[in-house]
Amino acid sequence: MPELPLRDKLAQLMFVRIGSNLPPVRTVEEDEARIAALLPECPIGGLVLFNGRHGPTADTLARLQQQSRYPLLVGSDIERGYGQQLRPYPLFPHAMAFDALGADAVDAVRKFAAITAVAARRAGVHITFAPIADVNTDPRNPIIATRAFSTDPARAAELAAAFVEGCRDGELLATAKHFPGHGDTHQDSHHELPNVPQSGDEIRRRELEPFRAAIAAGVPLIMTAHVCYPGLDDSGACATLSRPILTDLLRGELGYQGAVVSDSLLMAGVREQAATEGELCVRAVNAGVDILLDVESPVAAVEAMAAAVASGTLPISRVDEALARVVALKQTVWVHGSGDADKSTPLESLSADQLESETRTFAQQVAAAAIQVVRGDAAPLDPARPTLTVLVNPYRSHLDPETPELFAAVRELCRDVECVELRGDEPAPRWEALSQCAAAVDQVLVAIVVKPAAWHQFGLPVPAADWLTTACQRFPLVLACLGAPIALESFPAARSALCTFSDVPASQRALAERLFAAGAAAQIP
Repeated sequence: MPELPLRDKLAQLMFVRIGSNLPPVRTVEEDEARIAALLPECPIGGLVLFNGRHGPTADTLARLQQQSRYPLLVGSDIERGYGQQLRPYPLFPHAMAFDALGADAVDAVRKFAAITAVAARRAGVHITFAPIADVNTDPRNPIIATRAFSTDPARAAELAAAFVEGCRDGELLATAKHFPGHGDTHQDSHHELPNVPQSGDEIRRRELEPFRAAIAAGVPLIMTAHVCYPGLDDSGACATLSRPILTDLLRGELGYQGAVVSDSLLMAGVREQAATEGELCVRAVNAGVDILLDVESPVAAVEAMAAAVASGTLPISRVDEALARVVALKQTVWVHGSGDADKSTPLESLSADQLESETRTFAQQVAAAAIQVVRGDAAPLDPARPTLTVLVNPYRSHLDPETPELFAAVRELCRDVECVELRGDEPAPRWEALSQCAAAVDQVLVAIVVKPAAWHQFGLPVPAADWLTTACQRFPLVLACLGAPIALESFPAARSALCTFSDVPASQRALAERLFAAGAAAQIP
């Protein structure tokens, strides 16, 4: 470690994005040349992967590893499984769906994490930026919501620890996020800097419990929150830039010895706290961050950090401490772990096709068992009667299937069904026509997508909410929420209401089968 040149040391603390789901959208493969050109000039420590392809991305990562001066750690946001960033591949429901499994949840989360670990590691991904260890304290939260396991700190802690254990079993490095808790906010840190008004004692009592459990389970990484906590640090610095939070609290009080990784440094919430990206990197490392995630201009950032070392603003001892933790992660992957996975375990012994099949089957079982009746009896609908199925998906993206899985499943199960998908902001004549369709059939299913994401708002647009309020009074419809259950509170007139806690294809199919086929709630085998 001491023999590395200073700029190499600093570059090793940086992870750079490859691929993107946000404009300009690009795949990992389309981004390969840019990363390959960067590596000789700036030997970064790792990559944060978005928008990969199941199969080709493994080859892309292997080529980049060969070109890199030092081994590259590859991390990815795969909270809902390998298929979240490497497509096409089956997706698991959002974390909140696992809480709905009751006594089966811990084992299900552990298996979900282990399945994800095997698939990710085979593709060359070493780190999952999961689990969400945030408690869903504020149900209005626009960016956590169904990504969190629970509103109950003890339950969130139990399931976060189970996820860490499952990743460890599959030799994938887990990341508990977003320290010290992003669940009690109603702003999205992708766009602004949230503020948590709780006192320090309240945060310690409620928000830190899942992080304590993750640390006890041996979590190797913890991700910071771009959120301000005046009860912990009244300087105005967000947690990512706060030494009292990252060094005094996380390392001193909680005794955490693993790596600390920042949330994305591209996010507007943290960017407003520094004049340049270089200044942001210096402040983050000084606060206690070891890995700088999503650095946009790594060459310039390295130069800014080198100047800070030369001036004494950034102690070289702090750089070496951070580098030691990055090296320790790489040793875990290449010396102690992933390369020598135990092929005798059931998941490790599966072929690629078998693992994909097991993933699809288990995700479908979880989705079916997670469905909860929130209001009424939600008796099965008659597949022989004329049916209107409406899907309100306000923020459809290129990531959504061309044909919603809900429609595919309903068409398989029903003899006479009309399927309509709306974004939710259509003009009045469109909603009037939809009401006419609803009046002409025997039964109506309306499914609404209400989920957190960095690229859209949280909730239904006003036109959709207004139509649904009236429709619940006019028609004996079944209302299903494919996401955050708080959305159902806005429609008390709905006589039958269900929640799947997720809009992934498995959850959409499970809803159709629950209403038109099986009837009774499913169980995890």
